[in-house]
Amino acid sequence: MKKKEFKSSSKRVLDLMINSIYTNKEIFLRELISNASDAIDKLAFEKSKDAKLNINPSDFKIFISVNKSDRTITISDNGIGMDEEELDKSLGTIAESGSLRFKEENPDSKDSEIIGQFGVGFYSAFMVSKKVEVISKKIGSDDSYIWTSEGVEGYTIGKATKKENGTDIILYLKDDTEDEKYSDFMEEYTIRNLIKKYSDYIKYPIMMEVENSRLKEGTKDEYETYTEVQTLNSMKPLWKKDKKDISEEEYNNFYTSKFSDYEKPLKVIHYNAEGLENYKALLFIPSHAPFDYYYKEYKKGLELYTNGVLIMDKCEKLLPDYYSFVKGVVDTDDIPLNISRETLQNDRHVLGIAKGIETKIHSALIELLTKDFEGYKKFFKDFGNQIKFGIYGSYGINKDKVLDLLIFYSSKKKDFITLKEYVDSMKNDQKEIYYACGETVEKIDLLPQVEMVKEKDFDILYLTDYADEFTIGAINTFMEKTFKNVCDSSLDLDTKDEKEELSKLNEESKDMLSKMKDILKDKVSDVKITDKLKNHPVCLTSNGAISTQMEKVINAMPNSEKVSSSLTLEINDSHPILAKLKDLYKDDEKQFEKYTKVLYAQSKLIEGLPIDNPTELSNLVCDLLSK
Repeated sequence: MKKKEFKSSSKRVLDLMINSIYTNKEIFLRELISNASDAIDKLAFEKSKDAKLNINPSDFKIFISVNKSDRTITISDNGIGMDEEELDKSLGTIAESGSLRFKEENPDSKDSEIIGQFGVGFYSAFMVSKKVEVISKKIGSDDSYIWTSEGVEGYTIGKATKKENGTDIILYLKDDTEDEKYSDFMEEYTIRNLIKKYSDYIKYPIMMEVENSRLKEGTKDEYETYTEVQTLNSMKPLWKKDKKDISEEEYNNFYTSKFSDYEKPLKVIHYNAEGLENYKALLFIPSHAPFDYYYKEYKKGLELYTNGVLIMDKCEKLLPDYYSFVKGVVDTDDIPLNISRETLQNDRHVLGIAKGIETKIHSALIELLTKDFEGYKKFFKDFGNQIKFGIYGSYGINKDKVLDLLIFYSSKKKDFITLKEYVDSMKNDQKEIYYACGETVEKIDLLPQVEMVKEKDFDILYLTDYADEFTIGAINTFMEKTFKNVCDSSLDLDTKDEKEELSKLNEESKDMLSKMKDILKDKVSDVKITDKLKNHPVCLTSNGAISTQMEKVINAMPNSEKVSSSLTLEINDSHPILAKLKDLYKDDEKQFEKYTKVLYAQSKLIEGLPIDNPTELSNLVCDLLSK
């Protein structure tokens, strides 16, 4: 045996590999299986160059065995193997990648799915092992060698007696501690779960001898145990298959099992991208929001694979926040990874892939909107708020990317429509897009301000969600049309003659209106007579950026600073209450004050705003009713 030191400039490098680069101990199995897959890929490439090489590709496999009494796990492959020099160079020098060197020396191998790049994955074995042995025999060689190391103190290389080509990696597990139970890695269910999670799509069978039980022949209730070799991975990823060969049922089964959903997806997006970035994507738009979707603990992201090996189970950078509901997988070998494969090293490729994914998601949603509007309404009910967040989030810089995905309820159509549909159906003389806000369509439909706008045959968008008004504010203009809240005091639908007549009426009643404002003090900014109302006696309109609905939304937010909208009390010019107020103003000051307060309270109730003093209101109403 030849005792050697690691060829790194410092023994601390290995300690860094073990304790800092990898944050999750369980990935050691992923790394070693990936190395085994690379070794088989290299042999397959050699076979493609030399037809005389006595190898049957159908025999390629990776085998895992466990010896609980010795506390060992062995990962074996029948790949290309290593000779003494390669063992020394690849395993004795930290960050020396045999796979990378193989690619450089064999440029024709670019199409083979060799995974390793940095040569440090092997050292993850030391996270769980107190000693590692590597026994290897190179194809075409009569000699085999064993590489042994217990960590930073160095390694030995000597002769071995391996008969077949390939490599066996034997891990002698560390002793269990209070914090770490390394014995769990020897359990069949643990190995199965880790392979399913990280290496399910390695293209070679990952096999293991497992123990089962069966009814003993000739008995009714006696069982015997037996062992059999099972393949633990599925090998062929669904996303690498041709779409025409995949049934809807296969897509649905893949989605429900992989993403733990009880319903099939609303839409499937499956495509291969070739160009500046090469990748395969299988994406799903869920048919409903998961229970935790609107909780801060929810994490977006797609599963990121490199040649079938899971690198990240939540790659957040591949999805914008407004598409965070999308589930799926992306498989590419174009993304440069850092030496641990756990952190993306360069954002350029990630951003390129993310841009392509965003375009595909948008196209799929537009297709759903145009071809299956009922399905789109179902989608928008669950995920519309996230689309709206794309409008008003980040100061509106992304609004143009999702603007055409918005739908709102139309008072005319009595169904949801897009903003473009609204503008396309506008009257020739209509200058603004009208909208009204409230808790439900039914409540909005009963608003006094809505009544007259509908009477004049204008369509109104009903905004029933807390995010709607923020969304409209961020859009600002659409197809050169501005938005107007029908509950805004500046709403003007009058002709020139109607404006003059209303102005005259307000001027004649200015003293009475001023008195009403004095009675209400700072609760309103103005009191005026209006012709906006048909049957209702009064209404409240807002002035400025904060509407009554926005006031309710903001004030309902936890830890938010309370705000108040600037309100105008408007009195119906054609309602009998106006004449009553004029009479009381002349003849009964006390009653006039009571009527003013009751009418103001009534207008707040209509708007869904809280009453300042319910007891006072109750007493006022009872007093007026008793006379």
